[in-house]
Amino acid sequence: MIDVCQIRCIHQDSVNRAIGGRTDDGVLEEAARLLGVISDPTRLKIMDALRLGELCVCDLAAVLGMSVSAISHQLRLLRTSCLVRGRRDGKIIFYTIHDEHVEKLMDMALDHCRQRCGA
Repeated sequence: MIDVCQIRCIHQDSVNRAIGGRTDDGVLEEAARLLGVISDPTRLKIMDALRLGELCVCDLAAVLGMSVSAISHQLRLLRTSCLVRGRRDGKIIFYTIHDEHVEKLMDMALDHCRQRCGA
């Protein structure tokens, strides 16, 4: 398939619909930042583990076979991007996926990859 049109023409109704329905640039920039945070494989592994229930930093380190400090650094990025949230129980902080939007985002991305890649 060729990636460009073989003739030049503008379908004005389609262009007007696309212009009228565009998402605000600020929202798109924020979405790009969010997707950039998610794009790291380690952060995806953390989020994947949290999809199954809350875990503390030590639990996540054990699950992923990483140091507590490395997990803590990644959690800080995920937390400031509102992808995960923490709940303090005494001296322990348990982390979970922030909300159902993040869960749906993860589910859709994983489903897309499973279907596309045949996994």
